[in-house]
Amino acid sequence: MSLSFDPKALAELAALLNETGLSEIELEEGDRKVRLARTLAPVNVPVAAPVAHVPAAAPASAAAPAAADPAKHPGTVKSPMVGVAYLSAEPGAPPYVSVGQTVEAGATLLLIEAMKTFNQIKAPRAGTVKQILITSGVPVEFDEPLLIIE
Repeated sequence: MSLSFDPKALAELAALLNETGLSEIELEEGDRKVRLARTLAPVNVPVAAPVAHVPAAAPASAAAPAAADPAKHPGTVKSPMVGVAYLSAEPGAPPYVSVGQTVEAGATLLLIEAMKTFNQIKAPRAGTVKQILITSGVPVEFDEPLLIIE
């Protein structure tokens, strides 16, 4: 069986890897599957001196880590795609939303740029923005928590 892929589409996916800083992209359509990956150069990071361990007064409960995990919060808005997230329409413009702001269902929360297209990410429901989990101009992965609305 011979599979052929559009070279232009593959070049666009490779460009997306470079633009977003991702290490790989995998697409599947029916019985066709393509995976593009790039090897990232190793980065030498200085390591801080070890810090003495101070034991906790009491063991943490199992519920505490789950509550701190934004992915498990019922009001988490997750990324529907891979791309670069932007909190405002253009550099220097005010952000679409800020912590403490009340939003209506369908209001634009941020943009995700994927393959030179800006996609509006809308509020799935009305509520108050409790936390913004990303920084503008940073790549995001599919299903990555973006912000929390309560």
